[in-house]
Amino acid sequence: MSTHGGKNFIPLNIAVLTVSDTRTTENDTSGQALVERLTQAGHHLADQSIVIDDVYQLRAQVSKWIADEHIHVIISTGGTGFTQRDNTPEALNVLFDKSIEGFGEVFRHVSLTEIGTSTIQSRAFGGIANQTVVLCVPGSTNACKTAWDKVIKEQLDASHRPCNFVPHLNITAEQCKSRG
Repeated sequence: MSTHGGKNFIPLNIAVLTVSDTRTTENDTSGQALVERLTQAGHHLADQSIVIDDVYQLRAQVSKWIADEHIHVIISTGGTGFTQRDNTPEALNVLFDKSIEGFGEVFRHVSLTEIGTSTIQSRAFGGIANQTVVLCVPGSTNACKTAWDKVIKEQLDASHRPCNFVPHLNITAEQCKSRG
């Protein structure tokens, strides 16, 4: 068993990225929904940013967070559709050491009951880069709530069994002792 795969909850440092050409801090309900849920769950907001849907600006922001040893998880919202301005998968997939294929599959499965077959237009995806989990969800507030409530929350909880993402993160044994 890993040094931090125990039964205790470990608060993680999570960065939230909103991908949008039009949202601002005042009207970013999707990013705010993620922030509210992660803090209610006992995690810490490490950073938050809104970046226009530009491949290179997205890569730059996420690369900065991936390189930050204090950020364990990045959740992005937006840019996962099929329009010409939806570039999140193209921007971020190249940064991953490993893809988390199951994340998009499970997200689409659980959202099927909410939005029906329209869920096939979601390109939700995830990966791991430099021991940082990166999860990318659609830009709608409801999609963010569904993703957190039905998929992400459990996978970021060290006490969730039979497995979760915490053992794959860059968390030292000392951090676990002080948090767990």
